[in-house]
Formats: sequence, structure tokens, C-alpha cells
Amino acid sequence: GSDRPGASRALCACIQSVADQTLTRREQKRAADFFRNPDRAQEVRMSKKDDHNDFWKRYRNFGDTAAAYCSVAG
Repeated sequence: GSDRPGASRALCACIQSVADQTLTRREQKRAADFFRNPDRAQEVRMSKKDDHNDFWKRYRNFGDTAAAYCSVAG
């Protein structure tokens, strides 16, 4: 569920489908935590650690893919 305008079951299902294809379950949980703790997202994005940089690339790919693929589903 979402209180955001434009949210729908179809849009959420589409985004979840893209997440399942582009991120591991662990990465999905990590990304979900960013909504609870936006400062953590900034820490990871600005980090110099290789694992953070690798994750951030996959997370950006997820976002870009979801934006392109799910824009019609909403």
C-alpha cells in the first residue's frame, strides 16, 4: 500500500517484478531501508567502498529500468 498519488496495484507489481529481476532479496531489503532512513542512502551513494559502489550501480539500474518499464503500468 502507498499513500502516494498515482500508486496502483499494477504499478507496484511492475516495480516489484523489476526488483526481482535486477536485485537480490538482500539488496531489495537494503533498498527498502532507504525509505525509512534516507540518510543511509546518501551514505551508501557517497561511499568509497567497492561493495557500496557496486550495490549503488545495481540500485540505479533497478530505478532506471523500473522507470522505463513501469511507466505504462501505472
